[in-house]
Amino acid sequence: MVSITRRRLLEGAVAAPLLVKASFALAAPEQRPSFTVAVADLPATLEPARELSNVGTRVTYSIFDTLIRRDFLGSPDGGGSELKPHLATKWERVSPSELVVTLRQGVKFHNGDELTSEDVAYTFREGRLWGDKAEIPGGRPYFGVLASVEPVDRYTVRFRTRVPDVLLEQRLASWCAWIVNKRAYEELGFQGYSRQPVATGPYRVVSHNAADETVLDAFDDYFMGRPTARRVVFKRVPELAARVAGLVAGDYDLITNVPPDQVDVVGSYDDIDVRTVVLANVHVLAFSAKDKLLADKRIRQALACAIDRQHLVDTLWQGMAKVPASHNFPEYGQMFVEGRALPYDPEKAKALLAEAGYKGEPVVYRTQANYYTNALEAAQILIEQWKAVGINASLQVVENSTQMRGEGAQIFNWSNSTRLPDPLGAIWVAWGPDGEIQTAGHWQSAEAFNRLGRALEAEVDPAERKALFTQMLDTWEDEAPATILYQPSESYAIKKSIAWQPTTFYFMDLRPDNLSFGKV
Repeated sequence: MVSITRRRLLEGAVAAPLLVKASFALAAPEQRPSFTVAVADLPATLEPARELSNVGTRVTYSIFDTLIRRDFLGSPDGGGSELKPHLATKWERVSPSELVVTLRQGVKFHNGDELTSEDVAYTFREGRLWGDKAEIPGGRPYFGVLASVEPVDRYTVRFRTRVPDVLLEQRLASWCAWIVNKRAYEELGFQGYSRQPVATGPYRVVSHNAADETVLDAFDDYFMGRPTARRVVFKRVPELAARVAGLVAGDYDLITNVPPDQVDVVGSYDDIDVRTVVLANVHVLAFSAKDKLLADKRIRQALACAIDRQHLVDTLWQGMAKVPASHNFPEYGQMFVEGRALPYDPEKAKALLAEAGYKGEPVVYRTQANYYTNALEAAQILIEQWKAVGINASLQVVENSTQMRGEGAQIFNWSNSTRLPDPLGAIWVAWGPDGEIQTAGHWQSAEAFNRLGRALEAEVDPAERKALFTQMLDTWEDEAPATILYQPSESYAIKKSIAWQPTTFYFMDLRPDNLSFGKV
């Protein structure tokens, strides 16, 4: 019923004939078009390692660069598993614990400074992303493995890790690895830099208002070439119908978060294309052990067993999402563990509830309405599936993540991305001791999981690494601090005249090799 109602609202919003702005032909630099993106939400800040959210990385990806680049464009599925030079021209493994990186010369920051090894060492310094007093604690799951980062000369940097690390190159190409400008960071301070960052990316920040819009201007000294848009505006438009109406009217060039049941409706316009990709991401439900009832893992296991995930995929995602093989993904290559499956066993759920002595105590699921595509619709189905096995479940819709995870939280939704093509870039980042769930106290019996993860960090033998990961999966599933719902798809609606390819992350790559404008 929700989907039908939403369809009627959407069709009502866009059914009237509307004038569409003429698409831009290829133009001289001074005539480059603006590019306006309507998004459901905007990040609170623009400090890239501080704002590791879906909405944050969408904006910051075109402001910042990494030393090594994941080749999303060269991957047929947008997965970007291959690495290629970016701010670094080459890198050399000196030992399992040491990597020497050579920087590209002549790269300019938005303030005119040249990129040097001092900026790189400052980005990865102890006290920012790693160490007991890290300014950005969220950096520790990615770079807590570091022991030192030292300039060798103006264009050479040496990375050392405290244990052998087979993933350091992948770390330097992925989340939390975006290079900052040392001089600007020191002059502006942490808060000031978070509002007006200076980086090397194709677009520089003009203004940022999380309640309204983020405005970026082309940085014409960009080392990959002159950006193809003169200005990029990320406009906050929470309502889907308003995003679609604005796209049809020509106010927006691209809109995000188009639900699967609206893909055909939105794509029916002659000048609009819908581009969809299955994300390297899973939607999860976190079960807080701070709650007296959910402190019993049998209750958590029962909640997981009662969920018919394929039903959610078929009804809400039109089959465009996937049910993964646990917290375990094919992009891991040889580390992928075959034969895993997420549970759906209503009878086992009932038995677990009886064993735990469940007496109908209330269980409340909190969600935001619009942050995740289909979040509210999925929540309504989940409540009914839990009720079907005897759980006294109800739904509470909240406005922000603080309310969702705050006082009295029992169940709340979240997402986990596969930031590196390895378990250390997914389950360990999200659920390890430096991840936000453990640090907030929502999982209080993770000792065995943590021990296995620390061993995996230091292991280099492929067979031993896979064995450790298999044990981590066994432990995580048994402990059930959470359960996975599905691997979602993301659909973008865009003017057909614009060449742009999405990736399997929420990264919105607007570099010259992925954004161009032509005639309809």
